[in-house]
Amino acid sequence: MCGFTGFTNTIPEAEPVLRDMMYRIRHRGPDAEGCYLDEDIALGHRRLSIIDVTDQGNQPMFNEDRTLVLVFNGEIYNYQTLRSELIAAGHQFHTETDSEVLLHGYEEYGTALPEKLRGMFAFVIWDTKQKSLFGCRDYFGIKPLYYAVMDQSFLFGSEIKSFLAHPHFRKELNPAALEQYLTFQYSPTEDTFFLGVKKLPAAHWFQYTAQDGLTIRRYWDVHFTPDEHPLLGDWVKSISETFRDSVAAHKIADVEVGSFLSSGVDSSYVAAVADVDKTFTVGFGTDERYNEIGWAKRFSNAIGKENHSHVISAEEYWDMLPKIQYHMDEPLADPAAIALYFVCRLASEQVKVVLSGEGADEIFGGYNIYSEPNSSSYESLPAGLRRGIAAIARKLPARRGINFFIRKGTPLEERYIGNAYLFSPEERRSLLKIETDAPSPAAITKPYYAQIPDADPVTKMQYLDLHLWLTGDILLKADKMSMANSLELRVPFLDREVMALAARIPHRYRVTRTLSTDENTPYITKYAMRLAAKQDTPPETAATAAKKKLGFPVPIRVWLKEEARYQMVRKAFTSSAAEQFFHTHRLLTLLDAHKSGKADYSRKIWAVYMFLVWYAVYFEDDIANAL
Repeated sequence: MCGFTGFTNTIPEAEPVLRDMMYRIRHRGPDAEGCYLDEDIALGHRRLSIIDVTDQGNQPMFNEDRTLVLVFNGEIYNYQTLRSELIAAGHQFHTETDSEVLLHGYEEYGTALPEKLRGMFAFVIWDTKQKSLFGCRDYFGIKPLYYAVMDQSFLFGSEIKSFLAHPHFRKELNPAALEQYLTFQYSPTEDTFFLGVKKLPAAHWFQYTAQDGLTIRRYWDVHFTPDEHPLLGDWVKSISETFRDSVAAHKIADVEVGSFLSSGVDSSYVAAVADVDKTFTVGFGTDERYNEIGWAKRFSNAIGKENHSHVISAEEYWDMLPKIQYHMDEPLADPAAIALYFVCRLASEQVKVVLSGEGADEIFGGYNIYSEPNSSSYESLPAGLRRGIAAIARKLPARRGINFFIRKGTPLEERYIGNAYLFSPEERRSLLKIETDAPSPAAITKPYYAQIPDADPVTKMQYLDLHLWLTGDILLKADKMSMANSLELRVPFLDREVMALAARIPHRYRVTRTLSTDENTPYITKYAMRLAAKQDTPPETAATAAKKKLGFPVPIRVWLKEEARYQMVRKAFTSSAAEQFFHTHRLLTLLDAHKSGKADYSRKIWAVYMFLVWYAVYFEDDIANAL
């Protein structure tokens, strides 16, 4: 795991600029650094040594005749197979690294290389003959890759903060990103909060030349093709076999590997199958709604592993917010990101690599919201009748139960934008002073729904979350919080082979009431995967497979009612930055209503507050205080 940065159209004093850019991402690779510069390009790399920890693995790395130059972040889990194939084709290897496979693979396969890879990756390859740059991001977007074209320089790298050191970089806020963020809690499009800086989407590659500019292509997509023939037991067996194979691949390393562990089925399944020596858990206080340490320790004892834990105090959580938003590059309103930072810090004291359970919910159907489309017999009424009732309900005063009729009368494609829906378009426009050209939430989600018009509702929701929520929230915080602590985080659920299997499982084995037709019987999410986890973990831990999902529970709702935290947020809501962007009296109305207990506005308050913390770091020169 590493980080890289660079730029084309080299400038006077290119090397000092490049080294400054590299220094800003030193947390991604504290073990080694390297540079390559010629008259056309500057490439910088920071290395966290995981496979072939000798100097042979340092980057930038070259092919035999030094016509191709590589900088790479990630791991290629099938590199040994690819290496054998490339050697048979006549290529000569000089290291034992997975990195070198990319160089010879690009020589052999060209832009078809990404389709042959199994792993998490972001990399660029400079062709010194063609004067062209090839860049690529993995299937799910586990590893980030940002780019910008400014003053004829093409900037690229693992983190936006490295661009700040380049003299051509213009630091401007993208107001449309702020408006979208208020609804999604993250930046949902290719655009970022920095005007002109973009994210290469997951499963895409680019080519760039000074003459032809930038070309971007998708090389892979998820295709759900349910197979109705296998029995449930067959699916459970296939999940078990495929997941075990993925975990074995994800454990390949020349350093010790650990595992995160909460009380949920995903991380428990990973920890049990991986058979690592150490697990890591964090929590808040002693309330089991916010503290899973007890569960995790009991599970670790049952599988014979050593659990390390840390109870996060309110003070250290809130004190860390500027540093978190600095490392995130863009604002993220997910309170779990801060908890993730602490568990990464805890793990980094013991190991260099950790396994985690991200992705299981998206690919196996794990979110409770996935049961919503079929949760009531009301769904059997004609769609036109439900739409009519919804139209009437919208005109009625807000009261308990009204939202049910509104949601059930609104097509899925219009009501579901993902796991987070904070401010509606009307709410965010009334809150913002500034005017933007931000598209509506439905305009952002429409292209994804258009790809699967005939799929069942559960599959549609999963497809959308795989493309937006997973990359924009889950994997963003996983990468940034682990790399902030120089820790490699691997996600064995997000594997090409696991996804291919999951895409064939009928939705009734993903979200189900099993054999019951009683509407009062709760739905079971990730049904087939839970059964696989249950058979692959010790009997003492079987309850984990059925335990209610908590995620990374954080007591934000409670904290915002405490006077000290209330005053901290109130100060931010009346700051000059808040006055610049928001109608601050409306912010204070939300804050006071929450404190008095009139309504739970914690998620909305948190989203605005995280933006203001981030803005202070990047636009009010508070970076020094964030580090």
